Amino acid sequence: MIDLAKELRENSYPGRGIVIGRSEDGKKAVVGYFIMGRSENSRNRVFVEEPDGIRTEAFDPSKMVDPSLIIYHPVRKVGDRLIVTNGDQTDTVAEFIREGKSFEDALRTRTFEPDGPNWTPRISGMVERNGDYRLSILKSADGDESSTQRFFFEYTDPRPGVVHFIHTYEGDGNPIPSFKGEPDAAKITGCINCFTKLLWDNLNPDNKVSLYTAFIDLETGEMETRILNKNA
Repeated sequence: MIDLAKELRENSYPGRGIVIGRSEDGKKAVVGYFIMGRSENSRNRVFVEEPDGIRTEAFDPSKMVDPSLIIYHPVRKVGDRLIVTNGDQTDTVAEFIREGKSFEDALRTRTFEPDGPNWTPRISGMVERNGDYRLSILKSADGDESSTQRFFFEYTDPRPGVVHFIHTYEGDGNPIPSFKGEPDAAKITGCINCFTKLLWDNLNPDNKVSLYTAFIDLETGEMETRILNKNA
């Protein structure tokens, strides 16, 4: 397993990241989602709470240049499922789930982001009522925009205190190299405040923008959430 704090601390630009797993006591599903930015447009964002999740919003609307790809709903709750993604595919997954279709069916209709030469991967996750979860990444084939690769990962009976971490980029660069391999497993301890602090304190201070975390009680379904925005 990786040391999650070290992994974040030593990568100046993992981009956007999803962390999903099980709390140390085994009683709660754990979710984290963060965004980072290098440009002024990307950094000019905050997370705002919605009845069914969160959305991104311009911190200073006068500085917003292009809202496409950076303004979306990263988190939506649909029935007993929580969906988290790095783009408007959240809405695609939500629509398919409402129609009785699957997470995988939804993402097979989507591809990576049209932001060449980076071709940013679309990363997605979904937590079931019992705490089982899925992760996915849709990416170009080694930077070839004519070819899409779709990877799906399913985790059943998650282990207490273990999470899986997937992010858009391997690190900084030009173009920015896409994430490769399987989601990384890591151990976590403590409550939602500990988990939130672990992620926020180890994200690059210049590039981090916003963080959302949630602990979902597997017995009652009740959610406890946190939102941190660099643009307070």
